[in-house]
Amino acid sequence: MQHRRGSQPAFARLLLRVSAFTALCLSLLACGPQSEQTASAAAVAETAVLDVYKSPTCGCCGMWIEHAEERGFQVVAHDLDNDALTREKLQRGVTLRYQSCHTAVAQDGSVFEGHIPAHLIHRYLADKPADAIGLAVPGMPIGSPGMEVGERFDAYDVYLLKTDGSTELYTRVTDQQSQYQ
Repeated sequence: MQHRRGSQPAFARLLLRVSAFTALCLSLLACGPQSEQTASAAAVAETAVLDVYKSPTCGCCGMWIEHAEERGFQVVAHDLDNDALTREKLQRGVTLRYQSCHTAVAQDGSVFEGHIPAHLIHRYLADKPADAIGLAVPGMPIGSPGMEVGERFDAYDVYLLKTDGSTELYTRVTDQQSQYQ
C-alpha cells in the first residue's frame, strides 16, 4: 500500500519540518566567524611542514617529532653534527640562552626551538606576531613533549623570540595534560 504525502500522520510531517529547521540552523552556525577561525587553524595544521634540525643520536628529538606528526605536522628531519647544529640555530636567531636539542623551522621561516607543544606551534602559525621569529623552550624540561618520564613533570616557560633579539613570555605550561591538545 502506497502512502501519499497528504496521508502521512501529522506527527511525521512535524518531525520532518523540525529536522529540516535544525539542519538549517546548524548549517548557519557552522558558517559563523568562530568556525572560520577554526577552519583557518585547521588549514594551517593540515599543510604545515617543519624542517627539524637535530643530532643523529638525539632520542628525545625523535620523540618530539612523533608528537608533532601525531598533531598534524609533516616533519622532515635533518641530522647535523653539533657544530653545524649550533651554527644553524645562531643563523636563525636562536641565542645560546634559548637553545635546546632541536630546532624546527616552518615554511614561512618561523623558528621553534626545543620541546614546544605542537598545539602552541599551530596557534603561533595561525596568529603570528609581526615582530617575532618564533618560539623557544630552553633546555629540556622533564615532562615536556618528547621528554616524558612517567608522571614526572616540571612546569616550564615558552618564550616568544623577537626580531630585535629580545624575548617575552609567550605562555607558561603548568601541567602535563595541557600540552597534548
